[in-house]
Amino acid sequence: MIEDIKKTLWATADKLRANMDAAEYKHIVLGLIFVKYISDTFQTRRAELTRKFADSQDDYYLDDADQELINEELEDRDYYKEVNVFWVPEAARWESLRAQAKQADIGKRIDDALSLIESENPKLKGILDKRYARVQLPDGKLGELVDLVSQIGFGESTDTAKNHARDLLGQVHEYFLGQFASAEGKRGGQFYTPASIVKTLVAVLAPHHGQVYDPCCGSGGMFVQSEKFIEAHGGKLGDVSIYGQEANPTTWRLAAMNLAIRGIDFNLGKEPADTFVRDQHPDLRADFVLANPPFNISDWWHGSLEGDPRWVYGTPPLGNANYAWLQHMLYHLKSTGRAGIVLANGSMSSSQNSEGDIRRAMVEADKVEVMIALPGQLFFNTQIPACLWFLVKEKRTRQGEVLFIDARKLGSMISRVQCEFTDEVIDRIANTVAAWRGDSNTVRPEPVEGQIYQDIPGYCRSVTLAEIAEHGHVLTPGRYVGAEAVEDDDESFAEKMQKLTETLGEQMAKGAELDQLIRQKLGGLGYEF
Repeated sequence: MIEDIKKTLWATADKLRANMDAAEYKHIVLGLIFVKYISDTFQTRRAELTRKFADSQDDYYLDDADQELINEELEDRDYYKEVNVFWVPEAARWESLRAQAKQADIGKRIDDALSLIESENPKLKGILDKRYARVQLPDGKLGELVDLVSQIGFGESTDTAKNHARDLLGQVHEYFLGQFASAEGKRGGQFYTPASIVKTLVAVLAPHHGQVYDPCCGSGGMFVQSEKFIEAHGGKLGDVSIYGQEANPTTWRLAAMNLAIRGIDFNLGKEPADTFVRDQHPDLRADFVLANPPFNISDWWHGSLEGDPRWVYGTPPLGNANYAWLQHMLYHLKSTGRAGIVLANGSMSSSQNSEGDIRRAMVEADKVEVMIALPGQLFFNTQIPACLWFLVKEKRTRQGEVLFIDARKLGSMISRVQCEFTDEVIDRIANTVAAWRGDSNTVRPEPVEGQIYQDIPGYCRSVTLAEIAEHGHVLTPGRYVGAEAVEDDDESFAEKMQKLTETLGEQMAKGAELDQLIRQKLGGLGYEF
């Protein structure tokens, strides 16, 4: 059912955008879906209060109350705030907007509604993107989009209204983000990390408590998957605090909306800002860092960064920010913290402009815990091969060793151009890391008691720092895990070679017969050879 809803909505929404660029249209659609959601959840809470006021067995019962008093009580904002439902002023409620959808000034009316919602809900201040009055859609298309979004029912369930609505919105929102990333192509990856990559980072890090930080948070996907992980493992959202930063103003708003609709408390800084030059959380020391920074950015350096305290292992090269990101994240970890980062493959072996020296210093300081090579075609925006770095501030187990996992062959193609990890593969990777660390709490649906790590040729290997040094501190898993084990079928090489030679001879003889037959047929038709 939900799959049908998502696909139908996307097909219709995409058709309505006409010639409008996907990057611009994304914010138009997702902003309307957000308004529909908060309006629906507000109306659901309002209907619930109406029932409670009339139920003599309920704590909210209003004895001998007339309709005027009930209406007055229904406008009390505290009833909504106490269950984390946003207060929506009457003029901003969805039905008011829908009733005016065919008006020529519907864009301005939506902007005014967003301003009203922001003024009544400080948490949303500066988050909602008020661009509808100037949107470049053909006449009537914005009204049609309002009608389309009206089809999504976020408040239909009664007992589980809030969870049902939030889950439905979360799925629609995430699906649209993915579809827009695909439509935008190269630029899409600026705000969207494919879900299976985020799930892998989260499963390996297991962020179930404390402070979670993403210094280049895009649309907030890392945080959303962290929330899902926590809930799946019996934890509560209140067990973690969310910190993020994002430089792009529209993407910063998108992240804030993405978190707000899920009821997640967050701190994305006072404003969108460059993480290196205007760090919004300078004093933060997080339990977990999850990030997918932009690969190989060359225009990141600013003179004010010379001698920055974050460059513990060496000043990053001015022409590539990869090692600036790695050091920034290490700097923001507390002593027991762990970080998981997506980076381009070049980061594992490059020796240009001090990168090799910084990598050597990080390895020798025992800050690198796990390295994972990823398959190609995972990302919407680039075919650059990528990898996962897992860093620690202080190793509690496996001092002097690094775990290498080669997962390049473990992807599954979901389309002609797109690859992903299945949940089974993600579980396998996370369990391998957990067993290597000696963690008793793995992510398997049914944890294996006393699970013991062992090297598997072609897949994983635990390697000493001394051996890594022999390889010039290159961290490419394929260099260490070796070739995949071949099953022993008790057949000698000579026997196999003999069989293969015989098979090849038979196939060549058949080929010659076919060639002769074709020549005969064509000769009968008058062709000469």
